[in-house]
Amino acid sequence: MGYRVVVAGATGNVGREMLNILAEREFPIDEIAVVASSRSQGDQIEFGETGKMLKVQNIDNFDPAGWDMALFAIGSEATAVHAPRFAAAGCTVIDNSSLYRMDPDIPLIVPEVNPEAIDGYKKRNIIANPNCSTAQMVVALKPLHDAAKIKRVVVSTYQSVSGAGKAGMDELFEQSRNIFVGDPAEAKKFTKQIAFNVIPHIDKFLDDGFTKEEWKMVVETKKILDPKVKVVATCVRVPVFVGHSEAINIEFENEISAEEAQNILREAPGIMLVDKREDGGYVTPVECVGDFATFVSRVREDPTVENGLVLWCVSDNLRKGAALNAVQIAELLGRRHLKKG
Repeated sequence: MGYRVVVAGATGNVGREMLNILAEREFPIDEIAVVASSRSQGDQIEFGETGKMLKVQNIDNFDPAGWDMALFAIGSEATAVHAPRFAAAGCTVIDNSSLYRMDPDIPLIVPEVNPEAIDGYKKRNIIANPNCSTAQMVVALKPLHDAAKIKRVVVSTYQSVSGAGKAGMDELFEQSRNIFVGDPAEAKKFTKQIAFNVIPHIDKFLDDGFTKEEWKMVVETKKILDPKVKVVATCVRVPVFVGHSEAINIEFENEISAEEAQNILREAPGIMLVDKREDGGYVTPVECVGDFATFVSRVREDPTVENGLVLWCVSDNLRKGAALNAVQIAELLGRRHLKKG
């Protein structure tokens, strides 16, 4: 016996990827429903590459009673309306928005890092999926933290435009095309031209000068990994379609060498170590697209601090940063609690 699963926001980038991954991983499904806003009602969407077409239903009219779980990719505003409704009907919500991440009664889960925290989901029947940049970083940090106890993390991100949705991807494509033919490259989705440029600004600015994206990385890492770890982030949008990259400086309480870290990461769940000290012996966003793994390269010792490492981390943000992590949470929920399939 399998699960009755809802994918909310199925017509967006992340929602489509959720459907692809559910199909790829052969998640035990008895019945699946796809829902979205009234604009998409009646549209047809394929369930991965199975050939099975699903008709999009209007989420406003959808009755969640009798459904086991719903994977949400509909944004915070719509989530605030529908997540409590689904949860109250007995359908566990796995939410990809930022709405519930820092709610103390709602677990924030990366299955490779804090699977036991999912046991608290029954308080609200909602589970939160972290920010895409946070997800890949904590997967890389967790095994190293277990080995040598992390004190401080300094991270600079290089985030693809897909993190801003279809509008962000369209803007990069249109601006690039316009520049090649000599037309104006007007900024609409982003605050400045993104084609052939980098923008040190993701989400809105806070009073302390950091952006909300940077704040998310700090507080989410503390909630998922360890509240004692100090984190500071600089988040940058780059002209890459899919795949987030991060340069991470880590300071530890205990001694750890680059070789020890490589050995640990090589065996860690969810990580693929590609670290050859030669031309091309590392992973870039182009190579990570469509892959489940979080890739780590360029592991080296930081000579400016005691017990310090530096590494490069790359992942498909639509997968591990969003859709894959949500499906992994669904799998974890099934194994630990619902026990179907």
